[in-house]
Amino acid sequence: MAMLLKHVRASSSLLKQHVTRAHLLSRPFTTTEGHRPSIVHKRSLDILHDPWFNKGTAFSMTERDRLDLRGLLPPNVMSPDLQIERFMVDLKRLEVQARDGPSDPNALAKWRILNRLHDRNETMYYKVLIAKIEEYAPIVYTPTVGLVCQNYSGLFRRPRGMYFSAEDRGEMMSMVYNWPAEQVDMIVVTDGSRILGLGDLGVQGIGIAIGKLDLYVAAAGINPQRVLPVMIDVGTNNEKLLEDPLYLGLQQHRLDGDDYLAVVDEFMEAVFTRWPNVIVQFEDFQSKWAFKLLQRYRSTYRMFNDDVQGTAGVAIAGLLGAVRAQGRPMIDFPKQKIVVAGAGSAGIGVLNAARKTMARMLGNNEVAFESAKSQFWVVDAKGLISEGRENIDPDALPFARNLKELDRQGLREGASLEEVVKQVKPDVLLGLSAVGGLFSNEVLEALKDSTSTRPAIFAMSNPTKNAECTPEEAFSILGDNIIFASGSPFSNVDLGNGHIGHCNQGNNMYLFPGIGLGTLLSGARIISDGMLQAASERLATYMSEEEVLKGIIFPSTSRIRDITEKVAAAVIKEALEEDLAEGYHGMDARELKKLSEDEVAEYVKNNMWNPEYPTLVYKQE
Repeated sequence: MAMLLKHVRASSSLLKQHVTRAHLLSRPFTTTEGHRPSIVHKRSLDILHDPWFNKGTAFSMTERDRLDLRGLLPPNVMSPDLQIERFMVDLKRLEVQARDGPSDPNALAKWRILNRLHDRNETMYYKVLIAKIEEYAPIVYTPTVGLVCQNYSGLFRRPRGMYFSAEDRGEMMSMVYNWPAEQVDMIVVTDGSRILGLGDLGVQGIGIAIGKLDLYVAAAGINPQRVLPVMIDVGTNNEKLLEDPLYLGLQQHRLDGDDYLAVVDEFMEAVFTRWPNVIVQFEDFQSKWAFKLLQRYRSTYRMFNDDVQGTAGVAIAGLLGAVRAQGRPMIDFPKQKIVVAGAGSAGIGVLNAARKTMARMLGNNEVAFESAKSQFWVVDAKGLISEGRENIDPDALPFARNLKELDRQGLREGASLEEVVKQVKPDVLLGLSAVGGLFSNEVLEALKDSTSTRPAIFAMSNPTKNAECTPEEAFSILGDNIIFASGSPFSNVDLGNGHIGHCNQGNNMYLFPGIGLGTLLSGARIISDGMLQAASERLATYMSEEEVLKGIIFPSTSRIRDITEKVAAAVIKEALEEDLAEGYHGMDARELKKLSEDEVAEYVKNNMWNPEYPTLVYKQE
């Protein structure tokens, strides 16, 4: 009997643990917005004019009565699926009519139509975006977002996000309370100084912050009511914008030095005072400031720089994937010879991350870190960077080649990209230069002598016109035994005889949503190098062995939600191992540590927002 009682108590204890854990897993924040009724303090036309709560023709008859909508909508109640179908018919018909003339590309017309939907029905907008992510990610994000930013002053209709300017100094702490959301999980901020490869677009750069957050919602399931795009307007050095009477930003030259830092410092203090647990992603800051701001804030605030760290992470995943595609284990990565074209914030970010990854594989000590740098040859606008370069950028200095060593290789300070490729015979040619066509026929011809069994070409610059080469150019010169990846989307190349040249899109969208979601759900105090490394390695192992041997090292964007779940889970696991996690909502760090790998995956999935119309209940304020 005693044994039986003991067994019953043990079973009861296990059952209690299981129920508690199941209860925790089933308490995601999505239930608040997605399944339980939402309390609203408005009715009638006010509801129809509010994109957060508007359902259009999908309002049920009982809701129409409850919210004084009867008679304000056509009588047919449509399902969300029918709404999407009707929108798609509309889109196909209107995308041509919406053009401003022959010079206005279809992509911009599609952006306008999608933006109008976003303005009137937010849930429906994200339903369409998630359902058609392959088709519309290039519209709301790269490459079309570059065109949007270039024309944003003319496209601006409805305010979206917040603007903190140099004129607001001393007022930002009170300004943040003008934003209506009591909770903000994710901010994407830019100063517009280096939008994609298009240069200084000033205040118009807010388009990139809006586009990134659309992907946070679609890919990571961040609640759209808890995201905030931000522009820090400190002026512009774009003379065309300074002379344009229709330009919406401050028409003055950019602040610099301590004046510039004072504005960004005040912004950071203000947003973290109101929303202490927010995550801030820095986007498209010029190289001059990207690294300085990252080092200034990363150990104090939950923040990261997507151009420095996100681009680096995706590139590392691609580089590891290229090793796998050669039929070799990823541990062979430190043996790869890599020529890097571009030494801006993205290029240096990739170099630092790749060097750290190699060092970790070689023993993770000072000797390994020092030896890893010998695998890189960096070429900028002045040619190969060596220790003989005058006024060398401090960030590039660790990768400057030794002059004696270069002499032995038949190279010199300032050698051209073609010369470097010819002499080094690299395994990888990595482009982060923002110079379209940089990988010329001559450069690609030189890569034919690569010592690799399957050389890799990464033309990573955005938007499309800035890609260092096209896949057609690469495959036509080097044949089908190469790995090709680009930052912007290109179509696969038909090589004939049933052979396909796979064009992998090595885009940051595979990582930054998962990094943000994993940080949010772990409650990590900061975003560490280890968390970023875990994200990269998880992306690198996402593709099957069969896929990588075909030359497919990045997945289709149609799988973006699944990729993001797995990356977020890897980030959470690393945050727990580094003892950085503090938990999220009812799930504290101790409970998170008890979860199995499958339970962490379930926890992530349950906490991703889905675009479902909530039941609305009116309550008078």
